Amino acid sequence: MLKRMFGASVFMATLGLPLATHATEGALGRPISGTSVNPDAGVVPPEPDWFVNLSEIYFDGSISSSRSVPVAGKTTLGLDAKVSFTLATLLKVWDTGPGPWNFASSFTLPYAWTSASAALGVGNRVGSIQQNASGLFDLTFAPIIAGYHFSKTDHVSLSVNIWAPSGKYDPSDIANVSLNNWTFIPTVAYTSIVPSLGMEFDATAGVQFYTRNAATNYQNAPLFTLDLMALKHLSHGVSVGLIVGTVQQIGNDSGPTADRLNGFRGYDWSIGPIVTYDTKIAGKTPLSLGLRWVPTIASKNRLSSTPTVMGSATIAF
Repeated sequence: MLKRMFGASVFMATLGLPLATHATEGALGRPISGTSVNPDAGVVPPEPDWFVNLSEIYFDGSISSSRSVPVAGKTTLGLDAKVSFTLATLLKVWDTGPGPWNFASSFTLPYAWTSASAALGVGNRVGSIQQNASGLFDLTFAPIIAGYHFSKTDHVSLSVNIWAPSGKYDPSDIANVSLNNWTFIPTVAYTSIVPSLGMEFDATAGVQFYTRNAATNYQNAPLFTLDLMALKHLSHGVSVGLIVGTVQQIGNDSGPTADRLNGFRGYDWSIGPIVTYDTKIAGKTPLSLGLRWVPTIASKNRLSSTPTVMGSATIAF
């Protein structure tokens, strides 16, 4: 059940990844398109067990200086941000006995490093600002992940991810290791396996609901996310595939800064390849590795990134 283990644990680790600098208020929000879908994303393993996932994500994004961007209660002229995330996820699959339903729970401890730079306009003067920040980011957990097996080849999982504003946040900074809001993300994931073609198709979709940032009075509008993946299984545990992802803002942001920018409504699209490798350590301990590159190909009022790189490793114990 190696692939089953890989899908469920990595899916929970990467869904709703944030930009450490800011929220939609900073032109990204929690999701990075193309990072939430994984092999067997809709599968919750049928066997009770513990799984550990380690993921590393690097994102380098920008918005042109011709655009005004709301950041930490300010309005900047453009924005450049680099983010490195290290996420450690612990996932427990519960013993639910035979039947089509299986259940799991997960907890993710994220560490973030971020660097942000922008131009600030004051009257007729324009000055630049550059800041770095690092530390533990907002914690995320999923109390219950429910998986249903339609058949041996078709599976779906349902969950609600919760992000808590536990990281350090300073409203005077443009670089922070918290978004300073609670975020609730109901999510559905689906997996269809086609043995005759040696392929599988995976999808994850979710809606992100943010509470208001009390420090800046900024209310992010909900975000709809959809990531799709087609994966071809080759020999010796190697698989290759293609990922397409999008983030679409539902409605306008609100608050004094957002109102000045007509709601700062945005979207983005990303596409890129993925390669995975499944093996066993010492011939018995399952290990899954993955590497993807999903650059932004189109965006509006969201950070556009050419190098969006993600690597992950998952092990059962």
